Amino acid sequence: MRRDFNVGRSAVYAENGVAATAHPMATLTAVDVMRAGGNAVDAAVAAMALLCVIEPHSTGLGGDCFAIYSKGGKGKPIGFNSSGRAPAAATVDWYLENGISEIKVETPHSVTIPGAVDGWCRLVEDHGTKSIEELLQPAIKAAEEGFIVAPRVAHDWGKMVAKLSLDPHTKARFLPGGRAPLVGERHVQPELAETLKRVAKLGRAGFYEGPVAEDIVNRLRELGGLHTMDDFAASEPTYVEPLSSNYRGYDVYEIPPNGQGILCQVILNVLAGYDYADPRYSEADRVHLLAEASKAAYLRRDVLIGDPDFVDVPVERLLSAAEGDRIREAISLERAGDPAPVDPVVHTDTTYLTVVDRDRNAISFINSLFSAFGSAIMAPKSGVMLQNRGSSFRIIKDHPNAIAPKKRPMHTIIPGMMGKGETMLMPFGVMGGHYQPVGHTQVVTGIVDFDLDPQDAIAAPRSFAYDGEMRLEATFSAEVAQDLQARGHKVVRQDPVGGGQAIFIDHERGLLIGGSEPRKDGCAIGY
Repeated sequence: MRRDFNVGRSAVYAENGVAATAHPMATLTAVDVMRAGGNAVDAAVAAMALLCVIEPHSTGLGGDCFAIYSKGGKGKPIGFNSSGRAPAAATVDWYLENGISEIKVETPHSVTIPGAVDGWCRLVEDHGTKSIEELLQPAIKAAEEGFIVAPRVAHDWGKMVAKLSLDPHTKARFLPGGRAPLVGERHVQPELAETLKRVAKLGRAGFYEGPVAEDIVNRLRELGGLHTMDDFAASEPTYVEPLSSNYRGYDVYEIPPNGQGILCQVILNVLAGYDYADPRYSEADRVHLLAEASKAAYLRRDVLIGDPDFVDVPVERLLSAAEGDRIREAISLERAGDPAPVDPVVHTDTTYLTVVDRDRNAISFINSLFSAFGSAIMAPKSGVMLQNRGSSFRIIKDHPNAIAPKKRPMHTIIPGMMGKGETMLMPFGVMGGHYQPVGHTQVVTGIVDFDLDPQDAIAAPRSFAYDGEMRLEATFSAEVAQDLQARGHKVVRQDPVGGGQAIFIDHERGLLIGGSEPRKDGCAIGY
């Protein structure tokens, strides 16, 4: 792995443990847990719970989570799906009969049963070494005593004033004095602190039974939602076998549908047919090839992927060599192809972290509210901001992602893991709504094809072909933009997109090499 000292920052090298998150305090919390004897799972849950307080636009107790976990860095990793389900009363017919043809973000119908707390408790119970009570203390302290608002958090919070003003309870808590907190100001969430204390004492029952669940259900039903206490009591995470595909000798693992991780593997299967690192390919060539492969993958997602408990997702076909060949045959290096259909729901706010401990237990962990501040509906007594995952459901009969009782929606958030044979080499992830499979692809190709370290692979310029546009970050040159424009791409400049973390495990040297997203507030720390 090479390092360009002209730009960016160095990757973190350590022997005993590394954590990488989107906020310095969360990273420090994870390291503190490991130094106090906790393992990677303990550290990840403590850090994520804290992020649910100090990064409230991205994640919260009212959201969902997914994880890929490797015990000791050897053998096939474990997949974990703790995404929530639709209420038992949610049917396409009910919505159509009530004149609802699309599930809007800021409505109770967009709220699926939150899976995050259930997921944390199960992961700690099954794979951790410390109690959930101990691990939630940093989050409780931040909610009760307040936390200092970080720059990127303040920036994203400030753009959501209109949305946060829609619900009176949300407005009162998240727009103190009628405005979003400024960078460096302190913000408190006393109601959420009490909820965290209840979960710390009672575990999942503290959230899915009793006063917290009652508060959430009452608020949603007051607004017209279909949720019941039985829906909350029935919440349960599931273990899944990660999907794997091979890219130039490296195995890339993703959570199977109802998530979109399979798209990364489809894209990589297409790019594997090109000598992607060949210097005869220009930077514009590679951006173009990534765009064309991505458009083909997203087209397949929108017509094929849903909850596998309800629909037959053709996973084997999508990951086949023949499918990669079919997509490549339709790609021209000189001309842009037709854009894929677009999902109209905007969802970019998620937080991802990864931790590897001294025993090389490695966790790739992602939590989200979906859109910024989710549905913007806050349960008033518990302080729980509720997600809007249900807004990705379709009110279309027979659509693979049609809403149905106890069905999980198609999910955008995806943890990743890379390995070689029986050895796991790198937990990684990239936030950013639709962009995430492309972000995973760019990190993998950066490391495998260009020998970048995790920090430089994450910091590399990002492009995203979406909604008929070729979106380029400002770090791409004008020459690259002009070249792509000449091929028929509608080039637009975009703000920094996504946010990633990765930790490479160098088993031979006994080293951990961590990288963290420069587009966010966070960092990697090792010891």
